[in-house]
Amino acid sequence: MKKSIHFKKDGLASREYNAVVEKDADGYYVASVLELPGCHTQAKTIDTMMKRLREAIEVYLEVQKDEPQPSDFVGVYRISL
Repeated sequence: MKKSIHFKKDGLASREYNAVVEKDADGYYVASVLELPGCHTQAKTIDTMMKRLREAIEVYLEVQKDEPQPSDFVGVYRISL
C-alpha cells in the first residue's frame, strides 16, 4: 500500500514524502521517510505514528534548512530471488 505525506509549511507549495512503515516485534509501527535519511519515528497506533511522522519531518527540515535539499524519490522496488 502506497501512502504519501503531503507537507506544506509557511505558505510554500506542498511537497510529498514517502515513508516505509513496518510493525516491529513489540507491536509498534515504525516509519522511515525515504527522501530524508535519518528521519524516523514510531508509535503504538497508525494515527499517532502519522502525527509523529509529520512532526519528525518538520524537525528534520528545520534542522536541515541550511543544508542541501533532499533528493527526489524515484520508487520502491521489490526484488524476488
